[in-house]
Amino acid sequence: QVQLVESGGGLVQAGGSLRLSCAASGSIFSIYVMGWFRRAPGTQRELVAAITSGAGTFYADSVKGRFTISRDNAKNTVYLQMNSLKPEDTAVYYCNLMRSLASDGMYDWGKGTLVTVSS
Repeated sequence: QVQLVESGGGLVQAGGSLRLSCAASGSIFSIYVMGWFRRAPGTQRELVAAITSGAGTFYADSVKGRFTISRDNAKNTVYLQMNSLKPEDTAVYYCNLMRSLASDGMYDWGKGTLVTVSS
């Protein structure tokens, strides 16, 4: 079982930046797609960004041009650099391994990290 630990969230004003990190246990990290998801209050979890084992990336339209996903396979860590944050980015952010860009997370979800953007 892979364990996922997200960190880096916090309270930031609109227009500000945050960098999220997600550390995954286990030795299979490098072969899978890694995704950042988020769940805002009253909504379903949505995929925000993903990165393949070959460093190909996907971004939801709502964050394209503002967020950047990256990964460090040696550290089993995936990052999400979030710039020009908006109040609508407020959510709990989660990471997970994915079999493909079209799939959901493969493992039990971690606790997530809360991002709050004030207007």
